[in-house]
Amino acid sequence: MAGKFELYTDKDGDWRFRLKAGNGEVIATGQGYASKSSALNGIDSVRRNAADAEVVETEG
Repeated sequence: MAGKFELYTDKDGDWRFRLKAGNGEVIATGQGYASKSSALNGIDSVRRNAADAEVVETEG
């Protein structure tokens, strides 16, 4: 089963998303957004940027 993005509103009314793996485990969460369209833009950004993102080790 493929992963999926879940779009929802939190208790404060902000729009959020989470990315779940095929086994249902949450593997990423988005910040709170004031509008649904902004949250959808956040999902689109993850889709566009994550596939080729560099892995960088940092201290801390």
